[in-house]
Amino acid sequence: MTYPLIVLPFLLVAAAVTLATIRRPHFGRRMGASAIAAVLLLALTAVFDNVMIAVGLFTYPAEHLSGLRIGLAPLEDFSYPLAAAFLVPAVWTLLSGREEAP
Repeated sequence: MTYPLIVLPFLLVAAAVTLATIRRPHFGRRMGASAIAAVLLLALTAVFDNVMIAVGLFTYPAEHLSGLRIGLAPLEDFSYPLAAAFLVPAVWTLLSGREEAP
């Protein structure tokens, strides 16, 4: 199995759960905050994954990767922080159970 196929369910779940909160209060504000968090997490991932790969802390088998990279880091590494930036606030919103009128 390749890393892009492993990543796909995470991204689909994050998108589905995020869309499930579309009718909850402050959806736009939450998406803005998630987008800012995603940019910061992606920047940190770019820096630290590249450093860790450069010093040899870990490697990836090339046959399991998409081949797209940002520096030394495979593109697949960036999907987890992206999914987390949207999934965590969406789950929190769903678990809070409050449905107020906007």
